[in-house]
Amino acid sequence: MKNWKKFLAVSVACSSLFISAPADAAYQLNDEVANPPAALQMATQIGVLSYKNANLQNQANKDAIVVLSFGTTFKDQRAKTIDATAKAIQAAHPGAKVVTAFTSHIVIKHITENEGKCDYMTPEQTLEQLKKEGYTRVALVSLDIIPGMEYKYDVALFHEYKTQFKAMTLGTPLMYWQGQEEQRDDVMEVMQSLHLPAYKKGTAILLMAHGTPDPSNAYYSVMQAKLKAMKRNDVHIYTVEGWPSLDDWAGKLKMHKVEKIILMPLMMVAGDHANNDMAGDEEDSHKIILQNMGFKVETKLQGLGENKKIRNIYVERADEAWQALIN
Repeated sequence: MKNWKKFLAVSVACSSLFISAPADAAYQLNDEVANPPAALQMATQIGVLSYKNANLQNQANKDAIVVLSFGTTFKDQRAKTIDATAKAIQAAHPGAKVVTAFTSHIVIKHITENEGKCDYMTPEQTLEQLKKEGYTRVALVSLDIIPGMEYKYDVALFHEYKTQFKAMTLGTPLMYWQGQEEQRDDVMEVMQSLHLPAYKKGTAILLMAHGTPDPSNAYYSVMQAKLKAMKRNDVHIYTVEGWPSLDDWAGKLKMHKVEKIILMPLMMVAGDHANNDMAGDEEDSHKIILQNMGFKVETKLQGLGENKKIRNIYVERADEAWQALIN
């Protein structure tokens, strides 16, 4: 196996009609599979995606990195998390243009209405603008946490626009590899990078993730397993829109005589979900629900993007996409 800490790229070569065999992949087709069709080869693409258009290889290199984020309407959090991560990526790649695009059209609309203007475009608008400006090689960088529905948008974007540039790559989200088949363990690295309060008897920590109807919701179980391996049995993950829910943990914690619960977001940004669903004062907020059950509740409103260790991991993900782009 290669060293996955460097990068993994599946090369999709050279024209819009034909796809070559993977050049550096975690999954290789059996040698007995003769002339595998394009669909089969595409199905085995994992890790960093890479495409080079043979018809445009004579173009001069003009490079850009597009940081893809859902976005947030919380201006202060935007600066501390998304913008701070994009600046760190820019500092690591001073020779490239780094621009941030928001995948949420609703967020862009609300920012425009509430702040007078929005400095962020959709990914489609961003790529069209880069084409007009003459950029020929583009690395797409995802600020997603797991490869869920939002990341699938990024993948679809990659396949929609890859033939319009000389080269295009798409990096992996924060957590992708799980330590299987000698690959690196993104999940453990992230769990170890969290700013978790020290263990205290009678206190439990609940990390609020987003959740998704996509099968990638299973990543939360992997995260829980890694926390258990770290001997942090006091830390539990629940989701706003997935499984497990707050109800799945609250009763269990009551049975185990937990007296205090610390609520923390496991999200890039401590935005609407963190401030309202988790820490709000409405009757249906998680804080109030737990207080009504008799728990003492403390909330910590800090997005993952405020954590320098997490930002550094995103810089590594960006560098993987960059290396695949220029090599």
